[in-house]
Amino acid sequence: MVLQTPTSTKRQKPLVTWEKLPDDFILPDDPVENIQQPPLAAAVTDALGAANRLNSQMLIASNFGLVATVNRRIVVKAPDWLYVPQVLPVAEGVIRRSYTPNREGSPVEIVMEFLSETETGEYSVRPTFPYGKLYFYEQILQVPTYVIFNPLELIVEVRRLQDNRYVLQQPTGEGRYWIPELGLFLGIWYGTRLGSTTHWLRWWDESGNLLLWSAEQAEQERQRAEQERQRAEQERQRAEQERQRADAMTNNLEEERQRNQALMAKLQELGIDPNTLS
Repeated sequence: MVLQTPTSTKRQKPLVTWEKLPDDFILPDDPVENIQQPPLAAAVTDALGAANRLNSQMLIASNFGLVATVNRRIVVKAPDWLYVPQVLPVAEGVIRRSYTPNREGSPVEIVMEFLSETETGEYSVRPTFPYGKLYFYEQILQVPTYVIFNPLELIVEVRRLQDNRYVLQQPTGEGRYWIPELGLFLGIWYGTRLGSTTHWLRWWDESGNLLLWSAEQAEQERQRAEQERQRAEQERQRAEQERQRADAMTNNLEEERQRNQALMAKLQELGIDPNTLS
């Protein structure tokens, strides 16, 4: 399904430029719309880091301003999660406050929005300032993959840019979506992270293996270490049992030797030569 943005013969295509953000520009500092959004975004990133799929050239952030100048007006949108494969480094001591594609690095390749109970404009195709989110990602930034996750209704929608329009993608039989920019599948998973039990967005590799969070990897390593400790303890106990059996055999042989010596001494006392006995 193609979600059409409005068109008009009278409306010209917006003029998009990639200009340096003025130093005194005040970036929006809107609070997140619900408490689920930061943990959801952190979980998406955490699995990538735990799988060693991140590097210092990438930009992965949440609630972070993406900047474009449209018809000479600065437009900023802050998706709940975003991925840029390569960015230019900032000067030492400078904190990156926002990101302007094409000027500061490569274009944005993935954006995600997590719906809340209120209307937040994730589907908005408003083609005029300040522009709807979908219109901004599709027509201005031209982000290849746009993900909308509704954690309340457990819906994931993945849109791919085709011929300058977003096309809704179909999931696999497992309910997952292929994200080519990362070479991974994305889907919903129910479970617990950091004490919170809910539905999460998770990554799977091409073979269908779930990418573990760092805490899951740590727990897996703890269990593996505990299994190794138990195996080592079992080996120690087996070795101890073998030593005890060897000691018992040695003691038995020594007792048998002493009995033989006592018997030969007794025979000699009786005037019997033990060597003549068959």
